[in-house]
Amino acid sequence: IVIIELNYKKNDHYPISAEDRKVIFDLYCENENGDKFTIELQKAKQDNFKDRMLYYSTFSIQEQGKKGNWNYKLKAVDVIAILDFVFENSIKDKVISYTKLLDIDTKKAFSDNLNFVTIEMPHFTKEEHELETNLDKWLYLLRHLHELENIPVKLQGKILEKVFKIAEYSALSKSARREYDESLKNFNDLQNTLETADKDGFERGVKNMIPKVEE
Repeated sequence: IVIIELNYKKNDHYPISAEDRKVIFDLYCENENGDKFTIELQKAKQDNFKDRMLYYSTFSIQEQGKKGNWNYKLKAVDVIAILDFVFENSIKDKVISYTKLLDIDTKKAFSDNLNFVTIEMPHFTKEEHELETNLDKWLYLLRHLHELENIPVKLQGKILEKVFKIAEYSALSKSARREYDESLKNFNDLQNTLETADKDGFERGVKNMIPKVEE
């Protein structure tokens, strides 16, 4: 598969709150066959994220609509979510899950034109010496990129070295650095807010559990 177009999406397609958008980063890709790929990078756990994936997929579907005489033939739409958390009741150690529309009885695909891929990064625990496939190497790079000062021997190769170089903070343009710093600040602020809310809730819960002593 050859990607011929790649765009960074902000919030022009998604009419949801700015607070939600602070922790969601989107890449919109198209291959040589016209198939659409929406890639979501999600740091903080959010409620109803699977529903959000369904919601995102509708934009790439509706954009294919044509005025006039149209036979409804669609190009494939894939939504890929790279998550820094795991879903409730997820299968332990299962990193990648593939989902599509299926007939309940026959288990056969209703359509091959809508697909969802979820990558739960906390389940990927391989160390450098355990990397075998190219997929292993990509997942390792995604999971550890922020802490690597030099590219590991196992990851040396033209494509991965190029990714490592592009991802270096020092290689970013001034505008890209500003966007990165602002995004990181927003994420840290959100994390701090959530942690404070959890702490306050816990303290209130403990306080309410302690019986009052009558004077």
